[in-house]
Amino acid sequence: MKRVMIVGQPGAGKSTLARALGERTGLPVVHIDLIHWKPGWVERVRDEKTRLCNEVHAREEWIFEGGHSTTWPQRLERCDTLIWLDFPLLVRTWRVFKRSAKDYGRSRIDLPENCPEQFDPEFYRFIWRTRKRARQNILNLFEHAPSTKRKVKLSSTSEIAEFLDEFR
Repeated sequence: MKRVMIVGQPGAGKSTLARALGERTGLPVVHIDLIHWKPGWVERVRDEKTRLCNEVHAREEWIFEGGHSTTWPQRLERCDTLIWLDFPLLVRTWRVFKRSAKDYGRSRIDLPENCPEQFDPEFYRFIWRTRKRARQNILNLFEHAPSTKRKVKLSSTSEIAEFLDEFR
């Protein structure tokens, strides 16, 4: 395992899993939010995000968690392992709420500086609006991934723990 693609909807635990897997494997971890955002919650333009994603894809080793789905075909082509975190809406929304409360006012490790955690009603609306479409897009990616890829779907914290135990 040299290149791992982790996908899932907001609050699924992508960043947490990526960090844990990176600690166990020594593979470098890339968080999409560091590509998506500039300091101060300024969104990068699409072409710049694509360029930065493609630079990561070209590396020999990585754990790359998150979106910018326009680059998923290239990421999927390069990865050897595809992990899908598939959690219910209520679980994910609760996790986002807890994360916001715990880290409120501070920038998380998977975000650029000067992007303090906040309660953003628009983000919750985004989670709600995209709940079906985004899951379907991930399902399509997962189901149509080449058979040469290791595909792992994790839908509970116990499944994640069992998966991580493989790397102790």
